[in-house]
Amino acid sequence: MKISLVEPLNVRKEVIEALSEKLIKEGHTFVSYDTLSKDEEELKKRCKDSDIVMIANHPFSASVIEAAENLKMLDVAFTGIDHVALDACKEKNIMVCNAAGYSTQAVAELVIGMAVDGMRNVAKANDVVRKGGTSAGIGGREIAGKTVGIIGLGAIGMQCAKLFLAFGAKVIAYNRSQKQEAIDLGIAYKSLDEVLSISDIVSLHLPNNAETKGLISKEKIALMKKNALFINCARGPIVDNAALAEALNNDEIGFACIDVYDMEPPIPADYPLLHAKNTLLTPHQAFISEEAMERRAKIVFDNVYAYLEQNPVNVCKL
Repeated sequence: MKISLVEPLNVRKEVIEALSEKLIKEGHTFVSYDTLSKDEEELKKRCKDSDIVMIANHPFSASVIEAAENLKMLDVAFTGIDHVALDACKEKNIMVCNAAGYSTQAVAELVIGMAVDGMRNVAKANDVVRKGGTSAGIGGREIAGKTVGIIGLGAIGMQCAKLFLAFGAKVIAYNRSQKQEAIDLGIAYKSLDEVLSISDIVSLHLPNNAETKGLISKEKIALMKKNALFINCARGPIVDNAALAEALNNDEIGFACIDVYDMEPPIPADYPLLHAKNTLLTPHQAFISEEAMERRAKIVFDNVYAYLEQNPVNVCKL
C-alpha cells in the first residue's frame, strides 16, 4: 500500500523515520512532506495513488477526497475531525481515524495557565513593569475557593477539573452523561445555565458539531457573572464570538482567554475579539507541546499499523 503523510507533524525527522521504518520493511510505500500546503491542487498531487493519507488539523476538502481515488483510510493527527469533509468520506466508504488523547495534558495545562493569567493579571503585569509601573491595582484574585464550571467533561475537561481541584477550587460541570469518577471527586453536575450563572471561571471543552455550534450564544453569555473569567481552548464556532467581544467591551463579563476562533490564525484584522478589552488571545496553541506532538505522531502511525493488521483503532463514527 501507499501511505502518504501530506503535512508536517511538528516532530523531528528522526521520529518520522523511526515510526515509518516498519512500514518500509514490510514493503509499503511511505511518502512524507515536510512543508504545509493549503492549495487543493497540491494536496491532490500529494494524495495521488495513496491508500492511506495522514493529515493534521488543516482543512481536507471533499474535492481532495474525491480526487484520491485509492483512498481507503484517512488518519487524522488531531482529536477533532470537523476540518474534514466527512460526508465525502462516508460516501466513498473511507475509514477515518483520529488521535484522541494525545493533547489532553497539554491543553489542560494551558487552560490552567490562562486561568492564572486571567485571575492574577500576569500578562498585564508584564506590560506594566516594562513601562515603569507598579503592582498597584493588579493583584487580582485567587483560584482557590472559586467555583469553576467545566462545560464538556470528556478527557480534557476531566483533566482540567483535576488540576483546578488541586488549586482548591470547587468544580461543577455540564455534560450529557455523568461519570462516576467525577462524582467521586466531588464534581457536581449542573445544567448549562446553572454552570454559566454560578461559576467564577468557565472553561469550555466540547467538540464542534451540529449540536454544539453556537451553543454559547449571546443569551448564554449574558448569564455569566460580571467578573467571570471565560476560557475557550476547545473550538471557536461553539461560541458567538462577536457577542463575547461585545460583552467584554461592555463589562458584562470580566475577562476572556481564547485560543480558538471562527477560523485558524492568522486572524483577520477586523475580527471582534482582536479589539475586545480584557482578553488574552493565543494562536491555537493549546494542543502543541513537544511531548504532545511526539505522542500524536506515535498514535497516528499506530493507527496505520492497526489498520494494516485489520484491527483498526480510534475509528470515528461518520
